[in-house]
Amino acid sequence: MGSRLEGKVAIITGGGSGMGEGQARVFASEGAIVVVADINNENCGTVAEEIKTVGFNALHYQLDVRDQQNWHDLVSYTLETCGKVDILCNNAGMNFRTDFHSQTYDQYRQIIDVNLDGVYKGCKAVGDAMRKNGRGSILNIGSLASSKHGGGTGYTVSKTGIIALTKNVALAYAADNIRCNAICPGHVDTPFIREDSKHSPNNWNTTIENPENYARRLETIPLGRFQTPDDVAKSALFLCSEEASMVTGAVLNVDGGTSLL
Repeated sequence: MGSRLEGKVAIITGGGSGMGEGQARVFASEGAIVVVADINNENCGTVAEEIKTVGFNALHYQLDVRDQQNWHDLVSYTLETCGKVDILCNNAGMNFRTDFHSQTYDQYRQIIDVNLDGVYKGCKAVGDAMRKNGRGSILNIGSLASSKHGGGTGYTVSKTGIIALTKNVALAYAADNIRCNAICPGHVDTPFIREDSKHSPNNWNTTIENPENYARRLETIPLGRFQTPDDVAKSALFLCSEEASMVTGAVLNVDGGTSLL
């Protein structure tokens, strides 16, 4: 058990699976009380219970990041239960893998509402609590799509917007000793690109269960392997810890070198 986040309280959205789950487990192992938030209440409850089973501290809360009142209720719950909010990690995301011509406005709007507006609402929701606490750290999740703009329109726009939002939040909160940074993951082996779900539909043409798709993505990673949730979580740990106390407005690529190509 580490102690890099000893005594910290961390809200982690999208915590019921994938990168959010990875962060919840790593942060808890480093001493944080983690509030695992996810739109899927069963998933975030399972993750929280498994964290507690191994002796660490976790709570869970059902959150639809599109719902501003839901955000405020989550922060109130965290303050009532834990007394403060030190860290927010915005992982919740969605995608429809279609080209510009095929993507409907409704699909585009759903992606923006979750991936960009939901993060904006989260940053606003924790702001007052962190300001009263005299410190805080916010982590947003970009993507390869933040700098490589040839993918699906809604996703690319949302993840490009995350970079601008992160820098604006960093400037807005700097005087309050609240930092805001972003990680841009590459090809992370999670259910997001493997499974067919409501928030990330996949079929045989898009899933990495398809060996051809797996190999095609792998060829674009100079370091020669897919990233794991743990890879992203360890980078998130640094940015959210006191080791990064003078890092704000930064964008860290965790992509095995893919953005270099």
